[in-house]
Amino acid sequence: MPHRPYRVALNGYGRVGRCVLRALYERGSGFAAETLGSAESSLKIVAINDLADIPSLEYLTRFDSTHGRFPGTVQVAGDDLQINGDDIQVLRSATPEAIDWAALGIDLVLECSGAYNSRADGQRFLAAGAPRVLFSQPMASAAAVDATIVFGINQASLSGAERLVSNASCTTNCGVPLLKVLHQAIGLEYISITTIHSAMNDQPVIDAYHHEDLRRTRSAFQSVIPVSTGLARGIERLLPELTGRIQAKAVRVPTLNVSCLDITLLMARDTDAAEINRLLREAAQSGPLKGLLAYTELPHASCDFNHDPHSAIVDGSQTRVSGPRLVNLLAWFDNEWGFANRMLDVAEHYLRVATAPEGAGRHSSAPLKDCL
Repeated sequence: MPHRPYRVALNGYGRVGRCVLRALYERGSGFAAETLGSAESSLKIVAINDLADIPSLEYLTRFDSTHGRFPGTVQVAGDDLQINGDDIQVLRSATPEAIDWAALGIDLVLECSGAYNSRADGQRFLAAGAPRVLFSQPMASAAAVDATIVFGINQASLSGAERLVSNASCTTNCGVPLLKVLHQAIGLEYISITTIHSAMNDQPVIDAYHHEDLRRTRSAFQSVIPVSTGLARGIERLLPELTGRIQAKAVRVPTLNVSCLDITLLMARDTDAAEINRLLREAAQSGPLKGLLAYTELPHASCDFNHDPHSAIVDGSQTRVSGPRLVNLLAWFDNEWGFANRMLDVAEHYLRVATAPEGAGRHSSAPLKDCL
């Protein structure tokens, strides 16, 4: 445990930013600290940058239509916020260059606005004094960051020398663990994935000029709407041995939260539903995915997984095998809460490695072949 908590700043305080802050206060130290033997949180949010006014930030922290009331105290303290007695400085800058990140004494910026996805964007934060940036979205290219991390899969590849890291996407965090388990145990020939995703704020409530994708100009709560997805590309960055074997599409559905992946797999050998479910159930019960992957065969609906911190919950009751090798799976995930928890896990591990003395927990700085 460091001599002080790691100081982090949130850039952007929308759905992801607020869930990250709330998850930190609700869960304490979280998965990463637990596995490293710490009994207390090692992260402390000291600053938030967002263009909204202070009363709105305070109100939306206290009350959330999806996740309920904040289970603590939230107050306005002058031009800043005070959460559970912790003073959090509020900044209102439209660009990263307008902030002296070094003066904040932070160890990491959690970029949660979703507005930046290139290496040039990341360099803007670094040039303004940010020591490191963890992005809450997949980047435009693998080369845009020093590493793309899915916690439970490749966080051990971090050397500590990285300055720009991506937390991938909520769908990648859901799909990659399942695919890795089955590819290692049986082998995957080809993969087709449909993301069934709850509505997002890039869609209007009623038809409106809202997006260059004309489908996204349509009312989010009146239709099932196909949208573009970079999921196949994101999976290939984490599991490069599957490059060229994956296709993906996505539809948005009229729900507030919780999504699922409908995954079809052509296996490398004959199998059956019992074997597939056994492999995924065992991966959820022990090993590096315990606490990240869950398994159920209960008759669930999507709302049952609201506020669920797992990266993926396999619904074994929906596993199907057609012929000897064509497998279909269903995996649930809270696209807000699960992802926010993984972002905290990656942040904590990243900072522990980055600040460890040489020879005391740092890994080799060799190229990250599994994620670049």
